[in-house]
Amino acid sequence: MKNIAFRFFFILLLFFIAPWNFLGYIPVLSFLSDGYAIGEEWIVSLCNRHLWHVAEVLNMDGGGSGDTSYAWAQFYTVLILSLAGALLWSIIDRKRRSPYKTLSSGLNVVVRYHVALVALLYGINKLFALQMPFPNLSLLSTTLGDLLPMRLSWIFMGYSAPYQVFSGVMETLVGLLLLSRKTALAGVLLGAGVFANVFVLNLCYDIPVKLFSMQTLFCCFFLAWNDRKRVWNFFVLNRNTTPSNTYELVLPKRWQRIIRILLKSAFILLFVVLQFIQSWSMYSEDRAQAASQPIEAGIYDVTEMVENGDTLSVGEGNIRWKDVVFDLDGSGSIYPADTLLRQRYKRGYFVFEADTSAEVIRFTKSYADTIPLFELRYAQVNDSTLSLSGIVRSDTLSLLLQRRNRQFPLSERQFHWVSEANR
Repeated sequence: MKNIAFRFFFILLLFFIAPWNFLGYIPVLSFLSDGYAIGEEWIVSLCNRHLWHVAEVLNMDGGGSGDTSYAWAQFYTVLILSLAGALLWSIIDRKRRSPYKTLSSGLNVVVRYHVALVALLYGINKLFALQMPFPNLSLLSTTLGDLLPMRLSWIFMGYSAPYQVFSGVMETLVGLLLLSRKTALAGVLLGAGVFANVFVLNLCYDIPVKLFSMQTLFCCFFLAWNDRKRVWNFFVLNRNTTPSNTYELVLPKRWQRIIRILLKSAFILLFVVLQFIQSWSMYSEDRAQAASQPIEAGIYDVTEMVENGDTLSVGEGNIRWKDVVFDLDGSGSIYPADTLLRQRYKRGYFVFEADTSAEVIRFTKSYADTIPLFELRYAQVNDSTLSLSGIVRSDTLSLLLQRRNRQFPLSERQFHWVSEANR
């Protein structure tokens, strides 16, 4: 039974970690990754059609969601394939009585570096408060009840840069501790606590990374289980423990040890040094973009709107736009939501780029789009008034915008050591 359990978890964890995905980054071997993806899609669709019935048509493109119908069908398929593979492996290798020492150590090392990779990628990103940005003007202008739970959690994390940086420090510390065999157990135990919190947040705020965070937490539990006797003796029984050999790969030849050093050095270079440099670069670019933006950030009320030659008064119910938000990060929104734009929380979201030479603002749906939805000429009437004109769809529009003198208490980042009353 012990060997069957090992075989099951061996196959299951290899599916979770999917090391063959890295083949896609190697041009010569990318066809192997592509072939695996095609085969996986076929068998997942087949199992869903005859067994799981998660959805009639599986959605593979969740727009950033990791909990799509395809992801769940894939998860169920992985479980059944791991069980079937373990049983078949046990039948073929039924005479074995001794444990798979080398294979087990190799699996532990791979899982350990997988958890380290996840912790470093998310952790270093949070060190610069990049994952959850401070709530922009569009979100501050949105009624709380119109927000979805995930967006509420993002605002909660993004509001306090120190708290987000603290979270990043803890995740980065997990990754760094896991890089050494001597501190790996400390990294695993810390990682179990960190990722348990992440998993519960994803569950309670309906954040669509539940499957991935659950798998990462499971990897931490798997690694901790391998050292369960040492943990029990030290933390519960207050006894001496023996050194761990959980990650001890016996490499008798010199070239094998050299390859291990090179692989570890490459891992540190790619996922610690370069990740830190990339995050710092993104942080610097964001600050530079905010400083160079020609359109002053703010909430602009539409005080006058002319559509196809007809002037619409602000009080009329058929006025197309009531207010426009331009934010520091080159994004914005319009209320009420225009169907031409990305609709979220009763507002139409857009990304804009101002061409100062042509005095034109180009509007797109997202940062990834290169073709504008429409262009509007702009002119700064005075310090607080902006005029826009152009064609949206097939309508000729001319707008006069007045920047609202609106201060949000939340954006003041209030903090008090002494609070005489509950505010």
